Amino acid sequence: MGVPTLNDGTSRQDAASVSVRSFGKLFIGGSWQASAGDERMDVISPVTEELIATVPAAQPGDVDRAVSAARQAFDSGEWPGLPVAERRRLMRKVADEIDARAPELIETFTAEVGAPLRFSKVVAYMTSHFLRRNADLAGEMPIERPRDWGTGSGVLRREPVGVAAVITPWNIPTASISMKMAPALAAGCTVVAKPAWEGPVATLIMAEAIEAAGLPAGVVSILPGGRDAGQHLVSHRDVDKVTFTGSTAAGRRIMEACSERVARVTLELGGKSAAIVADDIPLNDFLPSLVRGGINHSGQVCAALTRVLVSRRRHDELVDALSGAFAAMRMGDPFDRATQLGPLVAERQRERVEDYISLGRAEGAKVAAGGGRPAGLDRGWFVEPTLFVDATNDMRIAREEIFGPVITVLPYDGLDEAIDIANDSEYGLSGSVYTNDLDLGRNVARRIRSGQVFLNGAGTTLDAPFGGFKQSGIGREGGSEGIEEFFESKLIVERGI
Repeated sequence: MGVPTLNDGTSRQDAASVSVRSFGKLFIGGSWQASAGDERMDVISPVTEELIATVPAAQPGDVDRAVSAARQAFDSGEWPGLPVAERRRLMRKVADEIDARAPELIETFTAEVGAPLRFSKVVAYMTSHFLRRNADLAGEMPIERPRDWGTGSGVLRREPVGVAAVITPWNIPTASISMKMAPALAAGCTVVAKPAWEGPVATLIMAEAIEAAGLPAGVVSILPGGRDAGQHLVSHRDVDKVTFTGSTAAGRRIMEACSERVARVTLELGGKSAAIVADDIPLNDFLPSLVRGGINHSGQVCAALTRVLVSRRRHDELVDALSGAFAAMRMGDPFDRATQLGPLVAERQRERVEDYISLGRAEGAKVAAGGGRPAGLDRGWFVEPTLFVDATNDMRIAREEIFGPVITVLPYDGLDEAIDIANDSEYGLSGSVYTNDLDLGRNVARRIRSGQVFLNGAGTTLDAPFGGFKQSGIGREGGSEGIEEFFESKLIVERGI
C-alpha cells in the first residue's frame, strides 16, 4: 500500500469538528484490561486548546503485568520458535489491519499532535511499511551461518534477545512504535511499548490492529503513560533490551538504569544537524529541500536541519530567500489541506521554543524572520517559523536541540571551516550537503561526524540504518542492521583446540 488517501468528508472537517475516541482500558499482553490505577491522561487539542479525549495512564502495576506476559510468551510461548514464514505472515496481517484503520489513524494523529494532514498520511504509511519491510528482511537473514577461524570451526547462531521495552516520543507515535516493534518481532522478541503522554489515542488504535491480527498472547503490550511507568519499565529485571527515542538527557538516565543489570540498549537521541550549502548550487535547486528539512512538522523532528552553513559570499542571498519562504508558509488548522505548518504539540513545548527565541536575542543573535506568534491565530500553540542570523556556533540556539521551527544561519569562509562548524557539536544525528559537484559532496559527507548525511536532500530513511554518532545515540534502526539490534550471537564450536 502507498501513502493512504482520505475520504472526501475529511477535507471538509476542521480541528473543532473532528471526533477523537477515548479509551477505557490498556492493551496488556494482547487483551484489553483495566489499569491498576485511576489516573487518566487528558488529550488536549493543540489547535483549539480543548479536551478531545482521555485514556488510562499506565501505572507500574500495569507494567508488571505486561512484562510478565511478555516474559512468559518469550520463555514458554510459541512466538520465538515460530517458523519465520509464520511470523512474517502475522506481521503482514498487522500491517493490513493498520492500513484498514488508516483514515482514523490519520485524523486522530492530526487532532492529537497538530500535524498537517499531508504529514499524518506519511506517518500512517510508515507505520504499516516498517512491519512489511521487517517481515521481508526476516526471511532474508539466516539464523545459522557456518564459521571457520583457522584453528577451529562451528556455527554462529542468531537468537532473539528476549523481552524488549519500546519507549517512543509523541512526534510520530505509531510510526515510532512500528520502527522499533517490527524488527523486534521479526527477530522473535516479545514487546512492551510505552508511548509518550501526548498522542496516545493513535497508539491504542494501533493496538486494536494488533489484536485483530491475532498475535499470540503476551507478544505485544501498549501502555501509554508518563515518566513513572517508563522508569519502571526500563528498570524491570525481566526486560532484556530497551530501545528508546527521545532526548539525550532521558537517554542518559535509561542507560544508567540498564547498566545495573547490563541490559541491552538502542538509543536514538537528540540532534542539531547542519546543512552545508556549497557555492556552486543555484538557490532554486535546494531551497525547498532545505526549508522542509528544517521546519517540517513545525521542527518537531529529531533529524531537522537546524543549523544552515553558508559562505559569507552567499549569506545575504540565502537569508533573504529563507525569510521569504518562511513568510509564505501557510500556518493554521492542520485539517485544512492548504496548511503547511500546524501548531506545536503542547503549551509547554511552545513555551520552550519561545524561551529559546528570547535566549537567542539575549545572546546577540538577530531574528531575520518570524520570532513570534502568527497573527490571526489566537487559539492554539502556534509559533512562527523563525530564522536567526548574526549568530555564532557557541550560542545555545546553535548548540541545543530546540525541537521547534527555529533555524540558525552560520557563515563560513571555506568548506574546511564549514566541516569544522558542522562537527563542533555534541550531536551527530543527520546532516546535508547541497552541491552540484557530487564528488565534492561525497568528500564533505565523509568528513561529517554524523549517522547519516544526505546529498542534496534531507529527512530520514525508511529502509536503511538510522542512528547517531556521539550524544545522538547508540545503535541503528532500519534495514537488516535494525533487526540485528534484537539478536544475540551464539557460537557453537564444532571443532577447536
